[in-house]
Amino acid sequence: MKMLINTVNLLGGKKLNIVLVEPEIPQNTGNIARTCAATGTALHLVRPLGFSIDDKYLKRAGLDYWDKLEIYYYDSFEEVREKYKTNNFYFATTKAAKIYTDFVYPEDSFFVFGKETAGLPEDLLYANKEWCIRIPMKDTIRSLNLSNSVCIILYEALRQNSFKNLQFFGKMYSK
Repeated sequence: MKMLINTVNLLGGKKLNIVLVEPEIPQNTGNIARTCAATGTALHLVRPLGFSIDDKYLKRAGLDYWDKLEIYYYDSFEEVREKYKTNNFYFATTKAAKIYTDFVYPEDSFFVFGKETAGLPEDLLYANKEWCIRIPMKDTIRSLNLSNSVCIILYEALRQNSFKNLQFFGKMYSK
């Protein structure tokens, strides 16, 4: 099943996009799906997935937000890239020379993350070296958790775009 997305949302504006290439851990993908639902970000999953989309851990991590999520499936990363030729793609990797705060992200950016055990393929990173981004961390640590990494980078892009269409305040309820 192939599903494609138009990055213009129902309100007529552009939206940010998260691309997970061959994710392996259902809880990470579920957490990322919940974050995408909460922020109005589209989630693109590139097969093969390391779990079934019916996985109970995936559904549990996403809680009851699955019906509020724009999620799309692809058989290869090339499908995503071909469909969105004019969009900006940023590749998250521990191998990047630049950090994620070095860029200004347009509203319709795509943030690409690799699988938990291996990251993105080296040839993809090399071909897109100028668009690779990293999160600073100690040199003795191999990597951060995938869902945490998505949140860090996504919220920077949301901040740069003034948290468009997101609620800025909450409400306390009296006892």
